[in-house]
Parts: sequence; structure tokens; C-alpha cells
Amino acid sequence: MPNLLIELFSEEIPARMQARAAQDLKKLVTTGLVEAGLTYGGAASFATPRRLTLAVEGLLAASPTLREERKGPRVDAPEQAIEGFLRGAGLTRDQLEIRDEKKGQVYFATIEKPGRAAPEIVAEVLENAVRNFPWPKSMRWGSGSLRWVRPLHTILCILTNEAGEAEVVALDIDGIQAGNTTEGHRFLGDGRFAVSSFDDYAAKLKRNFVLLDASARAETIWGEASNMAFAQGMELMEDPALLAEVAGLVEWPVVLMGQIDEAFLGLPPEVLQTSMKEHQKFFSVRNPKTGRIEKFVTVANRTTADHGATILAGNQKVLAARLSDAKFFWENDLRVAKTDGLGAWVGRLEAVTFHNKLGSQAARIARIAALARQLAPAVGADAQLAEQAAQVAKADLSSEMVYEFPELQGLMGRYYATAAGLDAQVAAACQEHYSPLGPSDAVPHAPVSVAVALADKLDTLCGFWAIDEKPTGSKDPYALRRAALGVIRLVLENTPRLPLLEVLTAHLARQPQLGDGPALAADLLSFFHDRLKVFLRDQGLRHDVIDAVLAKAGNDDLLLVVARAQALNDTLATEDGTNLVQGFKRANNILTQAEAKDGVEYSFGADAKFAESDAETALFAALDVAEAAIVPALEAEDFAAAMAAMAALRAPIDGFFEAVQVNSDNDIIRRNRLNLLHRIRTICLSVADLARIEG
Repeated sequence: MPNLLIELFSEEIPARMQARAAQDLKKLVTTGLVEAGLTYGGAASFATPRRLTLAVEGLLAASPTLREERKGPRVDAPEQAIEGFLRGAGLTRDQLEIRDEKKGQVYFATIEKPGRAAPEIVAEVLENAVRNFPWPKSMRWGSGSLRWVRPLHTILCILTNEAGEAEVVALDIDGIQAGNTTEGHRFLGDGRFAVSSFDDYAAKLKRNFVLLDASARAETIWGEASNMAFAQGMELMEDPALLAEVAGLVEWPVVLMGQIDEAFLGLPPEVLQTSMKEHQKFFSVRNPKTGRIEKFVTVANRTTADHGATILAGNQKVLAARLSDAKFFWENDLRVAKTDGLGAWVGRLEAVTFHNKLGSQAARIARIAALARQLAPAVGADAQLAEQAAQVAKADLSSEMVYEFPELQGLMGRYYATAAGLDAQVAAACQEHYSPLGPSDAVPHAPVSVAVALADKLDTLCGFWAIDEKPTGSKDPYALRRAALGVIRLVLENTPRLPLLEVLTAHLARQPQLGDGPALAADLLSFFHDRLKVFLRDQGLRHDVIDAVLAKAGNDDLLLVVARAQALNDTLATEDGTNLVQGFKRANNILTQAEAKDGVEYSFGADAKFAESDAETALFAALDVAEAAIVPALEAEDFAAAMAAMAALRAPIDGFFEAVQVNSDNDIIRRNRLNLLHRIRTICLSVADLARIEG
């Protein structure tokens, strides 16, 4: 069984596209091979800045011959029907077989589709993959019609048999003929060379200064950089995204460490790290003794005679120019914050449009400030501080530093608020009100920060609901699902009692455009419920349990909903809980059918004096005990106790159904028992809508 090796060699592929492109190549080729009848043992794909590589092991030498049997018309069928069958099968009449069946003699056709050799199939599949490759962006060059991310130079495509003999697959794509040669590093390699297998290919690439595996390049970079930092008593600051990007920029990583000029060491570490990462792709190196970022690591794509000294000197010169700009922005912003406060920056936001239907950033800030003041008591924050924090939280959007580095918004606000002499809680809220940004992001717990974070996210949701810009399908351009999940996590982790429907209704009225406010608030609450379902399912709660709880009153209090859902989920995990649901459903079904048949509601009047058996009497007593326990437990929001009292009804309900027939011939007894079933239903539904529980 031969092994297949493919390499598509081009100009430099952008680092951000390489990993996905390697996966796409593997998927396109292996799927095409299997669909054509060539199965394989295993496949692996690789990417470097100049090549995409795919290695497929244990490929069939040819696709199998396929035999298909088709049943045709009867022998005495109209001639037109028989001719149509022959055309579809691609056969002549003398090639058909006649078989006796119950309804007479019938024509059968046996169609044989011969297999094809692997080289023929590989050529067809690879050309299709190349011509239909899903690059995010692609280009044409020269006079050909082929599109690729960058000009494609050569194609290596060989099949190696078990004896180690390699066969070049005959393939020509826009004048690029497949061969068995490639080349190594652009500057350090020894030119083109032939390969006979994947192992031969990988080994020769390494000898020509190319590490094929991106993970190996990343490990080399991280290991050498960490060792350099450790040797100088420093710490290399982790940045997985930057590491992956740099590994995609080089084929032969050479790690170099440089010194940051003393003039820039007073910059905030986040400014240094962001500037070096965004502009230079440098790793930051921190001095644990001073807490400052004092050095950097850069990764060259080649070795040099002077061991990188010239490269490092050039990088340090460019870095100094970049950091000079950052230093100017920082010092200028600090001067403004100290002398004028943050008010001047907030004023500039009057001219910045948040959304053409929702007004300016300044107008939005005013809405957020009003809502933060309203929410402050619920989260235990000082209302005046919460309002002040909301008023200045986005002031840094007007600063020069954030204009240059938007990813520093919030963090710079904290620095500038501190420089302006504002309360530490206000400064912290400037940074923390954006959180949580995603499911893995930390949730703020400082009360003022929580108030502003909630207000910020709720205003976003209310605003876009007011102008009917809701998420649709997979499209969510304003990240409204993320905002709703942020509100949910802020509430659940900080435990404020928040009447969400009331808050949404009031804040929707603050929006510049509004239709039917109560209807919009109800619709937005439903959106929160959908996000809460997703969140709780990820926490291990059953979807039907969540539905059973959301059907109850008070479903706009997220803490109440979650506490009730967790208690019900725990109860249903017990045998009593599971069996109780079945008993409830039996009672509910019998009662519903009887009410529909009789045209009346059996909602009161059950009397123990009409009980005819001990089991019936026991159920009356059990319902009295359960009701006496459930009502105060629900008032105290002790849902575990309420669920336990409800689950205790399992045995008496089972006993009742085993001992009595509800639809008695005696009308008085029947009516009394139906009213008793109504009592079961009422008590159970007071805890949760058990009708929504599946199974």
C-alpha cells in the first residue's frame, strides 16, 4: 500500500492562515480520495511560511471494482420502458439477465464499474483541491486562471511503494507540473533536491534549515527564549497567540534577546508589551525584582555570521522609534488627566457616533450612568460612585494612547482616572466594566465595577433591541449574546437580586428610539432565558429542568431561577423524584381528560371523609403535610426543602393509584378523587412545572 506525499510550495503564506490551510488541505484531499474509493491508514498535514504539506499513509493502490445489480422492467413491458432501462444501465439487451419472479419474468442488469489506479485519482483530487481551495483571500498572477493565497511556484506529489520506490503523479495545473523536488530555506538552503518519501522529505528539509512542524518551531522558540530569560534572572511573559504567530513567520527560528532603552522603562508594562507585540512581534521579558519589562525577545528566520548582532541592532532601533511614540502619547495623556481631569475627554465623545440610531457615545454614557445609579443598591455599591464611574469609564476612548492601541481601552482609563485623583473604586471600574468579555474571562466583584459592568451590557442590549437589531442565526455583529452571558455571569457570581423585567422596561424607555416597550422587554427577557439555558446546560443541568423552572413566576430573577433549577435537578436525580414525576403526570393526565370530558374544572372540594381506603386517607394526610412544608419553604426560597417535601409525596401517590380507581361509578366519590388529583397538581406545580419534565 503506497504512501502519498504532497507539497504546495509558494511565496510566504500569512501566519494567521497557515494552520487552517493545513487542515483544509487534509480535509479536501482525504475526503476526495475516500469518495473516489481510495481508503487510507492515516494522514497528517503541516505548514511553514512557504509550503503546505500533506502526508497520507497506507493508501490503496487502486480503487476497488464495483458491481451493482439493478432490477428492471418485466420482459413483457412496453418497449419504451425497456429501452430506457438499457440507456440508464449503459448495456445492450443481450447483456441483461432474465429471472422468474412472482409477477412474471423480469430483466436484471449487472453493472460493473472498474477500479482506477491511485495516481489517476490522486491527480484528479489534488487538482480539484488546489482550484477550489478556501483561502480567506487569494490572488491571481501572470496570465493563468489559478488563484492562490500567494503565487504558487511548485507542486511535489509522489506515491512511495513498500519497496521505497517513488512515483511522480502526473499532474499539470496552469503550467505547474508536479515533480519530486522541493527546496529548503530561502537563504540557508542548498537549492532544490529530490525526495523519495515523507521521512526523506522531512529529514532533508531539516538539513536545509526548515522545521516542518509548526509545533516544533513553537517549542524551539519558547524553550530557547525561556532559557535566555532564566539565565539573566528574568521571566518570559507568556503569550500563546503571539507564539503561534511567530512560529508561522519563520522556517528556521533563531531566538535573540535585546535590551529596552532606559528612557522607556517608565511606561506602563501593558503599553510596552502591546507596542512590542503589535508592531514588532516581540516577546516581553520581565524583571521579577522590579516588576518592569526591561528586555525583549525577537525571532529571526536565519543564522548570521555575527550571531544576530546586526539583526538585533536594527530591531532595537525600530523599537526605540515605536516606543518614543508610545512615550509621547503616555506623557501627553497623563498631562491632560492631571490638569483637566477626564471631563474634557468625555466631552469629545459628543462628536463620536455610537450608532446612527442610538446617538453619540456621550449620550450612551449618560444612559449607562443613570442605569448604574439605579443598579447600585442591588449590588451593594455607592450610587454616587457608580454614577461617576459610569460617566468616566469610557473617557479613555478619546485618549491618544487608546487611539493608537484600542486593545488598551479600559486599562488606560484606570491609569488616567488614578492620575486624575479619582476614587480607587472609580478607577477600577474604568478597567473592569468591560468584563467578562467571554466565557473564560474573569468576572469583576468590586460593587462599583459590577454596577457599571451590568449597566454597560444592559444598555447595549436594550439599545439594539429598541432598534430591532437582534442576533439572527449565527450572525451577531454587535456581540449581544456575549453581552447577555456577561450579565448572567455578573448576576450569578455576585448574587444581586435583580428584577430584570422591571430594569429592562425602565431602561428601554431611556433609549432614543422605542416601539412597544413592555413587549420589547418581554422579548429581551426571553433572549436572556435562551442564553441562561445554554449556560446552565454547560453546567450539567437538564434542559427540561430549566424549562420547568422558567415556566414559573419570578423567572426574571436569575438567582431565583438557578436556585430552583439546581434544587429540582438534584431531586430528579433521586428515585423518589423520578417516580414522583410519573405519579404527577398520571394524575395530571386523568384530571385533564376528565375536565375536558365533563366540561368542568375540578379545582376544589376534596374531602377526606369520602376516602374509601387507607391509601386514599394516607394521601390526604400526606398532601396536608407537604403543603404545610412547601408553602413556607417557597416563601423563604428554600427550594431544596420544598423539593424534598414534594418528593416525599411519591410513596402516597403510588399507593393511591395502586389501591383506587379514580373514575368510580359513584359520582360523589369520582368527583372527590378528581378534586384530590387537582390538589396533587396544584402542590407540585407550585414548585415547578413538572409537566415539562421529559420521560
